Amino acid sequence: MDFDTPIERRGSHCIKWDQMEARYGVPADDGLAMWVADMDFHMAGVVQRALREQVDHGILGYPDLDTRYREAICWWMKHRHGWQVAPESIFTTTGLVAGVALCLDAYTEPGDGVVLFTPVYHAFARAIRSAGRRVVECPLINDAGRYEMDFAAADAAMDGSERMVILCSPHNPGGRVWTREELRGLADFARRHDLILISDEVHHDLVYPGHVHLPMANAAPEIEERLLMLTAPSKTFNIAGLHSGNVIIPDPGLRARFAARMEALAISPNSPGQVATIAAYSPEGAEWVDGLMRYLDGNRQVFDAAVNAVPGLASMPLEATYLSWVDFSGTGMAPAEFIARVEKGARIAANHGESFGAGGGNFLRFNIAMPRRRIEEAAARLQEAFADLQ
Repeated sequence: MDFDTPIERRGSHCIKWDQMEARYGVPADDGLAMWVADMDFHMAGVVQRALREQVDHGILGYPDLDTRYREAICWWMKHRHGWQVAPESIFTTTGLVAGVALCLDAYTEPGDGVVLFTPVYHAFARAIRSAGRRVVECPLINDAGRYEMDFAAADAAMDGSERMVILCSPHNPGGRVWTREELRGLADFARRHDLILISDEVHHDLVYPGHVHLPMANAAPEIEERLLMLTAPSKTFNIAGLHSGNVIIPDPGLRARFAARMEALAISPNSPGQVATIAAYSPEGAEWVDGLMRYLDGNRQVFDAAVNAVPGLASMPLEATYLSWVDFSGTGMAPAEFIARVEKGARIAANHGESFGAGGGNFLRFNIAMPRRRIEEAAARLQEAFADLQ
């Protein structure tokens, strides 16, 4: 496993690097792209070999892969997460944002409220609003650099028009691994307000030592009749461009409603996505992920040490994901000023916190899934950009 060798992605039709200057004003020649959530590492060798074999065969016809594909997903969830998945409960969508959109379409109506605990992954709010539904923001509590859900405040915010709540587990952008008690608290909240609960668990494999991800289906099996589980190999194996994700629905009634919408929209899996998933969800794939997490843990430590050495900056301790959530509020600067220092001074493109909803305005999100030398370069640039505070 080689995570140290830089891979030149400029000019490869890559959003993260090729759109950096247009979107953030960060120069393409020497800027650092730390925004879009994909990794600057090659995919696992087992996945590359499987895709190469498919291409070398020379025909990309209609596939007959469903049985092997479902078996691979069930194997992975059982062996990596202790979660028994029924093969018939798996529906494959063109990525998980599309999965969220399909859930909105299947289980809510225009004008319905959809609850988000913010700040949270920005594509949720975009999908909700695009579908003509209403975003109901319930701000997370930032308790000394650690997010917690405030169910009392969330209860008070409900007006009865809400039909769904979306959880990001592990949390993006805060990197929290929710505890069993927190997950059960959310399940109780969903029952109190008769909400469909989507648990987006796309980052579930990217968990650091000392923390264990618990699938919502295991934490609160009693809410099966209202639970929709979302998973994908995309973040874990750096294959997001294949747009292959899964909506896993334990309850037969909810399953029938979702199947009807999938049928009406004629949605089916793509064969390269299935081939990649079968290869990834294997013992060799698991070994690669273990190596990846050891490397990311080192990146996390280097980046956090540098950021936290700058007075006024604080990185939220990462329990999962490769997305560092950095708080600039201690600088006393308005967002426009600290953003300018990062983009113009440090020449780094990072996601603006305000796009993640209420509570995100004083933050930037940095993708640390890149070779160590680039993390060290980013750290040095940030320290120089804020040198007057030191």
